[in-house]
Amino acid sequence: MASTAAATGWYRGRVKAVPSGDCLVIVALASSKPGPLPEKTITFSSLMAPRLARRGGVDEPFAWQSRDYLRKLCIGKIREQGQQKGEVSPYLTELLRLQEQAIQDNLGLWNKGAAEASIRNLPPSAVGDPSNLDAMGLLAANKGKPMEGVVEQVRDASTVRVYLLPEFQFVQVFVAGIQAPQMGRRAARESVVEPEVAADVTNGDVPEEPRAPLTSAQKLAVSTFTETTADPFAPEAKFFTETRVLNRDVRIVLEGVDKFSNLIGSVYYPDGESAKDLALELVENGFARYVEWSANMMEEEAKRKLKTAELQAKKSRLRIWTNYVPPPTNSKAIHDQNFTGKVVEVVSGDCIIVADDSIPFGIPLAERRVNLSSIRCPKLGNPRKDEKPAPYAREAKEFLRTRLIGRQVSVQMEYSRKVGPAADGSAVPSGAAEARSMDFGSVFLPSHVKAEGGDAPSSVPPAGSHQNGVNVAELVVACGLGTVIQHRDFEERSNFYDALLAAEARAIAGRKFMHSRKDYQIMHINDLTTASAKKAKDFLPYLHRSRKTAAVVEYVLSGHRFKLLIPKKTCSIAFSFSGVRCPGRGEPYSDEAIALMRRKIMQRDVEIEVETVDRTGTFLGSLWESKTNVAITLLEAGLAKLQTSFGGDRIPDFHLLEKAELSAKRQKLKIWENFVEGEVVPNAATVENKQQEVLKVMVTEVVGGGRFYVQSVGDQKIAAIQKQLSFLNLQEAPLIGAFNPKKGDTVLCHFLADNSWYRAMIVNGPRGPVETPKDKFEVFYIDYGNQEQVTYSQLRPLDPSVSAAPGLAQLCSLAYIKVPNLEEDFGQEAAEYMSELTLSDGKEFRAKVEDRDTSGGKVKGQGFGTILAVTLVAADSEISVNAAMLQEGLARLEKRNKRDRKERQQAMDNLEVFQGEARTSRRGMWQYGDIRSDDEDIAPPARKAGGRK
Repeated sequence: MASTAAATGWYRGRVKAVPSGDCLVIVALASSKPGPLPEKTITFSSLMAPRLARRGGVDEPFAWQSRDYLRKLCIGKIREQGQQKGEVSPYLTELLRLQEQAIQDNLGLWNKGAAEASIRNLPPSAVGDPSNLDAMGLLAANKGKPMEGVVEQVRDASTVRVYLLPEFQFVQVFVAGIQAPQMGRRAARESVVEPEVAADVTNGDVPEEPRAPLTSAQKLAVSTFTETTADPFAPEAKFFTETRVLNRDVRIVLEGVDKFSNLIGSVYYPDGESAKDLALELVENGFARYVEWSANMMEEEAKRKLKTAELQAKKSRLRIWTNYVPPPTNSKAIHDQNFTGKVVEVVSGDCIIVADDSIPFGIPLAERRVNLSSIRCPKLGNPRKDEKPAPYAREAKEFLRTRLIGRQVSVQMEYSRKVGPAADGSAVPSGAAEARSMDFGSVFLPSHVKAEGGDAPSSVPPAGSHQNGVNVAELVVACGLGTVIQHRDFEERSNFYDALLAAEARAIAGRKFMHSRKDYQIMHINDLTTASAKKAKDFLPYLHRSRKTAAVVEYVLSGHRFKLLIPKKTCSIAFSFSGVRCPGRGEPYSDEAIALMRRKIMQRDVEIEVETVDRTGTFLGSLWESKTNVAITLLEAGLAKLQTSFGGDRIPDFHLLEKAELSAKRQKLKIWENFVEGEVVPNAATVENKQQEVLKVMVTEVVGGGRFYVQSVGDQKIAAIQKQLSFLNLQEAPLIGAFNPKKGDTVLCHFLADNSWYRAMIVNGPRGPVETPKDKFEVFYIDYGNQEQVTYSQLRPLDPSVSAAPGLAQLCSLAYIKVPNLEEDFGQEAAEYMSELTLSDGKEFRAKVEDRDTSGGKVKGQGFGTILAVTLVAADSEISVNAAMLQEGLARLEKRNKRDRKERQQAMDNLEVFQGEARTSRRGMWQYGDIRSDDEDIAPPARKAGGRK
């Protein structure tokens, strides 16, 4: 403006604000300096307009009309201001003439009769005192309706103070869906700010005029405000809002009220013949960010526009996003993990488990969980948390089950994402549950498989595929049983995302399932697995009415025990083979029996014939899949035994069962590997009793199922080994080909969490020679008990200078109690609670050895050698960890035996009190009442003469 003034004697600028009828705030049209443009407040010479009321005061007559006339005439317009060289305006003569004319015409303030009517009736201001406004009442009366207003002040870019017309209610409105940079705080002058504007000062606002002095208490309150600088781009953002809405007519649409009675609303200002959304303008220009909490009050379309605008501003690195760096994603591409296999389980409408053809049967990693990329199906809920299935959740799961279970599919893995604690890669405290990794991919059925029901797309492979077949995710979405995820711009997604969107559009147009306007009919399933044994026995006659009953295997609980759904009766039951038993969980070949049953009958349509129900509520009988007695399969594989303690005349196909067991014995398969004809085979898990001893230990790892690793406190071997490792130079990576670790080898492994080296045993690795430094190995840290997957580059040969002594981590279990394994109900909760009790740095325990299991054996996450059954007591605790687990309902007592030694009986009597407390309070596994016992070997009652009924 200075150069223009020097040349012409006039300043040129745009009217930014009109404080009164004789005053304008004019801002420069351009500036050579960064930041907001310079501005000047100009008071008209030789004129004096009526004064507007201070807060709580009264207008002079025609004050509002004077300001409003000038506001509408000048706001936003370009004006020129002459240089004032004296106190008298050069236009004074003309001004006097015009005033005389107004007096003669009885206009405005010269109309004495209209003076009283021109004074506004101002209600108490809500700014600074929310009690002067019924925010909820105002919202209820005007929700979604445009309200006319005039913006009097811009506190910051996303907060405006407005007169709502025609009542002149003065309110503060936070712009919905966004947050602009804050103006900061600065020290307040003690004697010039009235109480109701103290909040203005804290936000960088300067009061227009001096107000009444503060009281001593108010001075103290104001003086406690700390001075802070404005956020980056805050002044520019505020200026942006001021030039668009300050002293302008606007429309306010109230969206909601927060818990502090602050009004949240959308602000629209005129722009020619149309109106613009202030929130959208701020976000598009990089002056504000999208915030979810207030955006949830808005319409979905408005939310979508704000999200899209923010994404574009981030991409363009506009203003507040100048230094924006996309957050480190917790997902990774896994395109090289494509495989084929058979579907063994449908977890939900968007998650399946596939048995990888390339991994030999019996290895746990043979089954891979695959989440369908870029789609989401209704959640099945969690019965333990009393969460009901969402509408169409069961239908989505059943849709996949009928089409995929037992089918050969090809899987194209696309990305992996971590969910849960520390998913962003931050450190996880010792003992805390770690983030869970979810693998996403596209699953394809062979192209000759036709879509059933006419609701799915054709079997033509998606565009761009390489002979993939029918995309399962596309089937689900096209049938209206799933929706497509709206990914953020930086997120990985399905390679067939466009095809999924097209399928969803077809489902919406056809109003399929989730997109239907029909009321959802809830299907109730009577779950007898959680009911009392009496209720199960009452249901037995219904299963006896027909010789065979159709069922679906919902879950494989053990090699011989299952959870079945009986669709015709809309109920679930626990079912076990009559006279056939597999090894119990934790015993040799237990996992192989479970794996075989999962491959053979998991979620398959089967037929059952029920004989009776035992005292735990488990139904006993025979089960056929594709007309084959499944118990024969187990016996032939050497993974089960016949129980001959009662007669087999009531069991169908009993002669075939005997023949299958005899065949396995002769071939010495699995559990019969040490079988000698005529010799009684002792229990594999023989327990050797030793004199009791008490150890002073520290827990290093909890592996679930009540098992954990300890180190002896004061053992010098740990320190000696770590000292030996500290002297080694292990920086140079091994040469591929010269070092080929294999299963069972002891090596040195780099533990990335603390950047240290430890002794470890190879648990699993590549099936062939090492090819790249990134080849994966599963290792077990023999001195600490934890297990993890590492790369080849983290391994080194065991240096001769390092002690070759056996691992120093001792595997223990909690004596006298049964803790569920991780994959069982409450297994995860039990492990987490036990970790809380035991995994504290330096926490010491007394471990009283009650028994020793010398059977050995290798289980994932466990080492070789003797397992100590102990009573574990912390130095600062009054009860044992064993008792605490029972007290929380996260474990139960072992079965009693009349031949138990006196010490065992005494210990279990003491623990019974804690289990009783959990049962009475319905804690943990007792929440639904008494749980079934694990005594599954009880013979059914003898049948009366006369044969089968």
